[in-house]
Amino acid sequence: MSAPALTVTVDGASVEVPAGATVLDAARAAGRWVPTLCFDARQAPFGACRACLVGVEGAAAPLPACTTPCRDGMAIDTEDAAGRRVAHAVVELVLSELPRAPAPHTELAQVARRLGVGEPRWPGETHAPAPPDVRHPYLAFQHELCISCGRCVRACDELQGTFALTATGRGFGANVAAGLDAGFRDSACVACGACADTCPTDAITEVSLLP
Repeated sequence: MSAPALTVTVDGASVEVPAGATVLDAARAAGRWVPTLCFDARQAPFGACRACLVGVEGAAAPLPACTTPCRDGMAIDTEDAAGRRVAHAVVELVLSELPRAPAPHTELAQVARRLGVGEPRWPGETHAPAPPDVRHPYLAFQHELCISCGRCVRACDELQGTFALTATGRGFGANVAAGLDAGFRDSACVACGACADTCPTDAITEVSLLP
């Protein structure tokens, strides 16, 4: 016997969601936008970027929408002021580390526009520009555009089961490598393209799409 549906309120509108649904699921069911960077609906929620913070009645602080489960009667505020301030700062900090603005079509650029994030206020060290890694016949890696969201690694692991990609480094030096950092060609990559499809910045993209 299936668990009964839950009724939650999203920005004042009542919506039914199945048991086990997250706050992000409820927001999307209600047609409300919540910014995300590390989230891909095809992957298990990761909760790393904190761009999806929303207000929940009774909570002392905004909660991550992608990993917070709904409970019956929950009241959700997707435009919570504190949550949006954090989301704005998160995206601004991410942009400040890139040596150039992300292409307008990328998910990161779209989220930044929606949040009203312009030129970062904190100029400083950025990832060093470098020629794209084109050792794979179909995929290119632009390392300086990697924001360590982990989506490519999880796509390779969870969707394809290939485990060709690995998160490397820490802090500002964090990035992603294929195989033993020998490039996609010499890794276990099967050229499925799942990593490029999920990448929110074009750090991994098709060779044919390089500018």
